[in-house]
Amino acid sequence: MRRAAGSRRGAAAFGLAALAAAAGGALGPPAAAEGEALPGRVEFPTHCLPPRESGLPPADGPTTARITVDNPRPRAGDSVTVTYRVAATPAVNPLSAELPADALVPTGRVLLGGAQTGAVTVVGAGRHDPVPAGAALPALTMTGTFTATAPGEVTLAPAGYTLHARRLPGFDTVCTTTGSPVSARLTATPLPLANLRSVSLATAAGKPGARITVTGAGFAPGAPVTVAGRAGAAETADRVRATADVRGAVRAELPVTDRETTAVVAYEGTAWSAQQGSGPAAYTVLDPAPVPPPIGTQRMTAVVEPGPGGLTMSQAGEAITLGRVAYGSGAAAPGRIGTVTIEDTRGGPAAGWTLTGRVSELTGPDGVRVPGASLSWTPRCTAAAGGPGRCTPGSAGTVGPQGAVLATTAGAPQADGAQAGAPPAGGRFTVDAEVTLHIPPYTPPGAYTAVLTLTLS
Repeated sequence: MRRAAGSRRGAAAFGLAALAAAAGGALGPPAAAEGEALPGRVEFPTHCLPPRESGLPPADGPTTARITVDNPRPRAGDSVTVTYRVAATPAVNPLSAELPADALVPTGRVLLGGAQTGAVTVVGAGRHDPVPAGAALPALTMTGTFTATAPGEVTLAPAGYTLHARRLPGFDTVCTTTGSPVSARLTATPLPLANLRSVSLATAAGKPGARITVTGAGFAPGAPVTVAGRAGAAETADRVRATADVRGAVRAELPVTDRETTAVVAYEGTAWSAQQGSGPAAYTVLDPAPVPPPIGTQRMTAVVEPGPGGLTMSQAGEAITLGRVAYGSGAAAPGRIGTVTIEDTRGGPAAGWTLTGRVSELTGPDGVRVPGASLSWTPRCTAAAGGPGRCTPGSAGTVGPQGAVLATTAGAPQADGAQAGAPPAGGRFTVDAEVTLHIPPYTPPGAYTAVLTLTLS
């Protein structure tokens, strides 16, 4: 029994040397010379509670700290690394015993405000020199990461921190703060929005004056939409107005009387733009009175009608299973979407297509959410041998709730509204993508699910 008591006193002595706050709240000098004032350095009141078994009273005094970020202008969906440096703290080593090197492991929090609220958990590596008896505790450096989820200015302010003692559970000094000022700021920019507007025609040809049924999708719900004929980059006289329904769909009957019309587009606003307009759908005005051929010759015409399958899509499997990530690591979970097969038997010039995807937030246990912008992909697309079409994969990068292009073919709308390539774009295509989900550090354990929606237009 006496040996046990002596062992307990030895443990208590080490705990006090490592973590106890000085009675009366004396503030020791920083572990290293700080030099001139650094941008973002702040000072704020701190209340430190030493380990209960030390028997020492709480210590109150100022903490001097500074917060920095590795990316002051991230895009929404980007990961930001936060560094929380404490140069001076009220907690000191008041005992005659020396504090061994690397005995303290600090953890803390950084408060977010402005366009994004919440807290970032930061952790230190526990690296410091021995601390002589009575000297100030060493300077602390803690890091953590978070995902920028909203555009606008985000403020970062230091919050409380805890000094954990290695090999001595329960011997922690807990320091809380009141009214800590903003130490750093960053400005998040929004992700570019994908334009998912598209139109399709009930028929691809007709005589002058024929009324064609135009169906559109991807428009702003309730928005006025102009459906117009087009010849190259210019609009023709064919035009009709419509209104998008609650789902963003449009349906209109367009009389085509202008013989120059070679395509039909739809757009919001006063004029077509790559941001608010659909790509062109090809249309041919048939000449009702062809010129008679010369005597002794005959005109021969062969018609290839659109295939019965039109434009169809199928996908292998209904679920994507991502890799596992260890708690606290903030690693990336890899995976792969089910292979998509696209059959295009419509024929005709510039009858291309675009396959886009968007992902919802991931929902985990107790309603914990991971932003959909944490998912990125690397698309691939292959055209089957013998088909006239060529397939171009989308750019590698963030998917997110706003959507991104997975693949496209010649004839799909381009950024300037032009059509890419005149040859027929039909055929059979296979599309897939490697996906990576970036899990924020210290995300609560559990299974997280989301919905990845693919749209073919």
